[in-house]
Amino acid sequence: MESDAWRRRFIVGITGASGIVYGVTALRTLKDLGYEAHLVMTRSARLAVAHEVAIDVKEIEALAGVVHGIGDIGASIASGSFRTAGMLVAPCSIKSLSEIAYGTTSNLLTRAADVILKERRRLVLMVRETPLHAGHLKAMALVTEAGGVIMPPVPAFYPRPKSIEELVDHTVGRALDLFGIEAVNFPRWGE
Repeated sequence: MESDAWRRRFIVGITGASGIVYGVTALRTLKDLGYEAHLVMTRSARLAVAHEVAIDVKEIEALAGVVHGIGDIGASIASGSFRTAGMLVAPCSIKSLSEIAYGTTSNLLTRAADVILKERRRLVLMVRETPLHAGHLKAMALVTEAGGVIMPPVPAFYPRPKSIEELVDHTVGRALDLFGIEAVNFPRWGE
């Protein structure tokens, strides 16, 4: 790999929280933009797929350049020496948020997120839970203090979306924008 090709290598984590479509849309967008997406899905995410999206796990995996098993702690993305442009967890469950916040990683997704933080790379968690209690907010504060970004998938209405797909595209575009990744079909305020 060329010396700076790692800048087009990206990790997408998908947990079992509602909102699988955000992770799927991120994978599609990254693939369209020529990124090497490394995918890791929790067991709960694999179960939620059947309830939330019209494609199956194999089709989701086909959107990624590399698929890692949730239990594969020896995977490349578990090491700080494996350079990436960052990691997006979309959606991010409170369980995964908590493991990342407190450093008690039990699987490859939370280990990869922990590595991203320790290496001072960009980590964005699309936390998908409401309402929140004090413990959730404390975990979010800890991740933020460690350098992560908490970005609940809150829809924007100024682009006047005509479909759920447009809402999701805009939200994913905002998330990828945090990495300096220019998504197509992403209307900006004032442009």
